[in-house]
Amino acid sequence: MIRILLVDDHPSVGEGTKNMIEQDTEMQVTVLMSGMEALDLAAEENYDVMLFDLNMPVISGIELTKRMIKINPESRILIYTGYEISPNFNMLIESGVSGVVSKTASREQLLNAIRCVMRDEAVIPVSLLRQLRRREVRLNQGTNEKVMEEVSINEREQEILQEVASGSSNRDIASKLLMSQRTVEYNLTRIFEKLGVRSRSEAIVEARRLGLIRSSEFV
Repeated sequence: MIRILLVDDHPSVGEGTKNMIEQDTEMQVTVLMSGMEALDLAAEENYDVMLFDLNMPVISGIELTKRMIKINPESRILIYTGYEISPNFNMLIESGVSGVVSKTASREQLLNAIRCVMRDEAVIPVSLLRQLRRREVRLNQGTNEKVMEEVSINEREQEILQEVASGSSNRDIASKLLMSQRTVEYNLTRIFEKLGVRSRSEAIVEARRLGLIRSSEFV
């Protein structure tokens, strides 16, 4: 039996989802309406998969995920939401979720998402997956245009470079791109390594040479 904990502050959504999932006789769902209840129950019970609504009073789905991961780092958690999650994507990933599933998903899609998480596979909408595509930049050196090395800068790193070129501090970048300041610092370290530079100013010059940032953004 697959034990599932569903936390949603809307009773009708919780019960409707429970009934939909339990049409599969191998799945059993416990429904709670608040994060506090979930945390109390997690201290006593173990669940195979947990589904958390994103926007809940007192404790949001993201915050609840973080606390559950602290209790049990092996927790498999899906964010179950009807809202657009792109603005919260970085925070979701950093919180430790195993994936995201829409409340508009069909019964088959929801059950498949649960089974994927059970296999420790990530569940992510295609629209968000496309945002993670990597942009390859080849550096041509010499008159023969021979490729000497390849630098891979993804779109998030390019956004950070753009903000650096605009004169934004790490705190400003974190606020604008909805990530922690530590994540910004980590990404900058990786960017410096990829570009072969040691400072923000060198990174700007190299990024400009490679066409990774718009010249109009320079300060």
